[in-house]
Amino acid sequence: MNNFKICDKIILVDKLNYKGNQIDIYLSTRKDINLYDLEKLCDSVGWVRRPFRKVKTAIEHSFLIISLFHIQNNSNILIGFARATSDHAFNATIWDVVIHPDFQGKGLGKTLMVQTIQHLRSADITTITLFADPQVITFYKNLGFILDPDGVRGMFWYPR
Repeated sequence: MNNFKICDKIILVDKLNYKGNQIDIYLSTRKDINLYDLEKLCDSVGWVRRPFRKVKTAIEHSFLIISLFHIQNNSNILIGFARATSDHAFNATIWDVVIHPDFQGKGLGKTLMVQTIQHLRSADITTITLFADPQVITFYKNLGFILDPDGVRGMFWYPR
């Protein structure tokens, strides 16, 4: 079992300026995320669509889910997401980090990653890895991630 508390929502950012309005950004660690909202968020950044069944399974089996949202007309509007898998002892890998383009450049990606790392560290996870596209390597380096530490390289196996 994870050592961190599952939270419905907490205010993460108070009064963010968005399209001339002040909105609150909330964080949730619940796994019952709306898959259609997640697909819409991933579409907004141009990610390739994945089968709902597999996304649902990935979320159910993830060690940690963090979503960011704001409330509009009494509805949660998903604007950020990250998840992590883990061996529950030493290692975790962060996956699917995404912030809606309307909210990029406002520090929310950094905030999402800091929260993800803090949750993993609170569960006594000491090694945190991720896979990064070339255009976001600097972003992750600025958060303390290191390319190929001690010459260790990630390796992949794909079916032929």
